[in-house]
Amino acid sequence: MSNIINGREISKKRLIEIEEKVKYLSDKYGKVPGLAVVYIGNDKASEVYVNTIIKKCTKVHFYSEKHLLSENVSEDEILDLINNLNKNEKINGIIIQFPLPKGIDENKIKFALSYEKDVDCINPINVGMLYSNSKSFLPCTPKGVIELIKSINQDLTGKSAVVVGRSNIVGKPVAELLQQENLTVTLCHSKTKDLKEHLLRADVVVAAAGRANLIKGDMLKENCIVIDVGTNVVDGKLVGDVEFDSAVKKASYITPVPGGVGPMTIAMLLENTLEACLKQCELKL
Repeated sequence: MSNIINGREISKKRLIEIEEKVKYLSDKYGKVPGLAVVYIGNDKASEVYVNTIIKKCTKVHFYSEKHLLSENVSEDEILDLINNLNKNEKINGIIIQFPLPKGIDENKIKFALSYEKDVDCINPINVGMLYSNSKSFLPCTPKGVIELIKSINQDLTGKSAVVVGRSNIVGKPVAELLQQENLTVTLCHSKTKDLKEHLLRADVVVAAAGRANLIKGDMLKENCIVIDVGTNVVDGKLVGDVEFDSAVKKASYITPVPGGVGPMTIAMLLENTLEACLKQCELKL
């Protein structure tokens, strides 16, 4: 049976560290990090996620703002809001919930967001820095994936990794970050032939395809590490892209859904916002 990688416990420790640093900033400089969350429409899953972010901000004593826009909002209204947040000195980090409504040019929105406040790495400047292995904000979910893998304390240099899913938000950046950690990476997707064949060679599997229970235990190499990014609702329950009950018998380490990657994503978002605050205010801890 696998060892469970408990994202809730790992993220809790990171949040305690963040809270301590914020207290130091507040006491010494009278400054606290500020995060603005922008989301559009009435998607319930997005609403839950955004509310969780705001709660965690309160817990670690961040200043936070939540901006809910109608799904009928115009592109100009979104751009005006982003411009105002870019100028707002109380706001150090901005996160925008995607996807955006039809008719909104996502590239315009990404370019409009200040790269200095882009704490989820969507501005093309930060994306370019990520892929050139330069110092930038790492996208929150991929950063959380890497931190969960590092928590195992195994030397994975030269090991084989398979990422299932090629989204710009998770799959591609995860693959890049794994390569930067010196793993040999294969990026698979919905058009990949013989997915099982690729997975059976993988020492590390990151599942980010958005398809419930896509990966079964018999598709995994014995004693591999499995990080499940998937969040799918099946019969009212949240499940991952990996069929947990069969995979847990093959993997040496595995993340659960829920309780794995999700909590780490928010912790990494707050870490990035704290880092942005320090850079913008030219402060040191």
